[in-house]
Amino acid sequence: MFTLFFSPGSCSRASHIVLEESGLPYKAHRVNFAEGEQRSEAFLKINPKGRVPALATESGVLTETPAILAFIAQMAPEKKLAPLDDPFEFALMQSFNAFISSTVHVAHAHGRRGSRWASKDSSLEDMKAKVPQTMGECFELIEHGMLRGPWVLGTAYSVADPYLFVMSGWLESDGVDIACFPKVHDHFRRMNDRPAVQRALEGERG
Repeated sequence: MFTLFFSPGSCSRASHIVLEESGLPYKAHRVNFAEGEQRSEAFLKINPKGRVPALATESGVLTETPAILAFIAQMAPEKKLAPLDDPFEFALMQSFNAFISSTVHVAHAHGRRGSRWASKDSSLEDMKAKVPQTMGECFELIEHGMLRGPWVLGTAYSVADPYLFVMSGWLESDGVDIACFPKVHDHFRRMNDRPAVQRALEGERG
């Protein structure tokens, strides 16, 4: 039994969806960011970074979305959530997930977590103002090459798809019109129709 530590609407949603896709037994623990639970002594023992997602396993705790997604895919090989038998395709998937983690998510965070990088009000406002441009540039790359379509890796669904779904869902709040990216928009709609996605979203609300 795994335990997923999550916060609604955060990047932990990708891990939540993939757990639902996998059929693996797990329980979800909501980390209350509004009350600062992520900085509590109890949670910092689980993840000293004070962030979600974190996945507690029999072998220890995993953090960082790309690592958690790859782990779940490998724990449920029969679900074919990753190209486990093709090293190159697996690396392409990891490359996409690394781009989401290191570039897209960071661009988004500049609008909400600017204090991680700067302290002056003028710097924080400048970062916020830049978000629509930087997120738009990220999604230009995704739209015109990285999303091979209909899924990230082409015809095969993988754990990269829920990760993209989460980022696509942030575009509106970042001042970017998802309709400017037809392939991404279509991907988002199809993802939203998947039963595992609906179960994960319901789990966040529960």
